[in-house]
Amino acid sequence: MKKNWIVLVLGALLIFVGVTWFLQGTDVMGGSTMSGVTLWAIVGPIVAIVGLVLLGVGFNRLRRAGR
Repeated sequence: MKKNWIVLVLGALLIFVGVTWFLQGTDVMGGSTMSGVTLWAIVGPIVAIVGLVLLGVGFNRLRRAGR
């Protein structure tokens, strides 16, 4: 049960980081050396998608554990 929460927290964290990297890479969120660098505009959404997958896995495990 405890592992499910770790997966959920990790997934949420990856989504946050991925969105932040995307916004910095597209120069929407300025103020860092990552701002305006295309690499982060590509890596950010990939990281966010991995986070979404982890959230899905975590919620699925919680739902199955509740049965």
